[in-house]
Amino acid sequence: MSHKKHLRLDWLSNIRGDVLAGVVVALALIPEAIAFSIIAGVDPKVGLYASFCIAVVIAFVGGRPGMISAATGAMALVMVTLVKDHGLQYLLAATLLTGVLQIVAGTLRLGTLMRFVSRSVVTGFVNALAILIFMAQLPELINVTWVVYAMVAGGLGLIYLFPYLTKAIPSPLVCIVVLTALSLWLGLDIRTVKDMGQLPDSLPLFLFPDVPLTLETLTIIFPYALTLAIVGLLESMMTATIIDDLTDTPSNKSRECAGQGVANIASGLLGGMAGCAMIGQSVINIKSGGRGRLSTLTAGVVLLIMVVFMGPWVGKIPMAALVAVMIMVSIGTFSWDSLRNLPKNPLSSSVVMVATVVVVVATHDLAKGVFVGVLLSALFFATKVGRLLSTTSLMSGDGRTREYTVIGQVFFASSEKFNAAFDFKEAIEQVRIDVSKAHFWDITAVGALDKVVIKFRRQGTAVELVGMNEASATIVDQFGVHDKPDALEQSLTH
Repeated sequence: MSHKKHLRLDWLSNIRGDVLAGVVVALALIPEAIAFSIIAGVDPKVGLYASFCIAVVIAFVGGRPGMISAATGAMALVMVTLVKDHGLQYLLAATLLTGVLQIVAGTLRLGTLMRFVSRSVVTGFVNALAILIFMAQLPELINVTWVVYAMVAGGLGLIYLFPYLTKAIPSPLVCIVVLTALSLWLGLDIRTVKDMGQLPDSLPLFLFPDVPLTLETLTIIFPYALTLAIVGLLESMMTATIIDDLTDTPSNKSRECAGQGVANIASGLLGGMAGCAMIGQSVINIKSGGRGRLSTLTAGVVLLIMVVFMGPWVGKIPMAALVAVMIMVSIGTFSWDSLRNLPKNPLSSSVVMVATVVVVVATHDLAKGVFVGVLLSALFFATKVGRLLSTTSLMSGDGRTREYTVIGQVFFASSEKFNAAFDFKEAIEQVRIDVSKAHFWDITAVGALDKVVIKFRRQGTAVELVGMNEASATIVDQFGVHDKPDALEQSLTH
């Protein structure tokens, strides 16, 4: 496809739908950006500048049109201890390093590694994210008056019931407007957004983080930057996969990785925190009719205009309204089907999903949870494939030759089963081992084959291997010892 045609398709093919969806997303982004700033322990402006900057930049450099990236809860949760121990400037420095690591990941095409993350891990990741977002709201609901509970309950009522009247206006926005109006009208003494920190009244400034450029700074920020980069890419790749499914269009995952990096570097230089793709907002965008890059750009620009020029109004939003919106986000993010299907799903899938959730909630680290999930998936897969190995044997009519037929995959998980299938005590002249329907994958498998051949030869039995495929033959020739006289002598003496 020509560059011009691509440009038209990505930017101008759905102008009305993209602009309207972008405005809806901008309104939904404001409370979340503020709430995520509060989770991370920084001023609301840090999240708001980040959301503006990341959305605008990713519109141009991302690999998935119509996907929304901004400040997110998953990233905010990683930053908490860095901000608490070292302050905002170190967070901005970590944000720049996160961007650099993500660009490297994009250049190395690490987006393709998503193939190894199973559906169970993705579900566990999303469920854990939902639980963490909900847990982050609890401080706002502890030691408060009944008025706050009433406001949150009313907000949730509006969010879930208003769509029955009309879906033209997003219900989270209605919740924020109605609760703010109610709070002002009744003069309620409850916490508002401006109590959480100063809202920006100016456009962001281009500044390099004020940190000493030393090895010590690097050792402080590197672990956080690495976790942020991994969590950001995981969530972005998962979101891209979900949006690919929703729109039935492909996306460039490697370009998305590098784009996320560029957007985070821009965010760090403009005083924003690191961000990534947002599952909730991206789905809102698609459902509101957004398809192209214009929807993401509109969301970022409208967000900035509203915050900078309507800041005093945004400051009056009661925290109870934001808590209601965030509870809705956590309920909407959680995959309730995964609970309903637990009894139906294979036990291994359920264990992987639950383990991912437990590790993330226990450590507050999404990357650790995904690592444990992928590791368990690999173990279960290896065990399952290892069980598919079968060996049958048949004696020749003259009773002098026994033929063994091996079917399946021989590798580290099935090598013991392979060894156990042979009868070495049987006094026989010749053994034929037919491996035409088997595959030898690794040096453990080659070692198992060596063991079998050498054991038979020790008993004075001649061994003939038949039907080995080319790939197996290559690894057996390279690492096998049963056909090498010196190695054979050596193994016999051990």
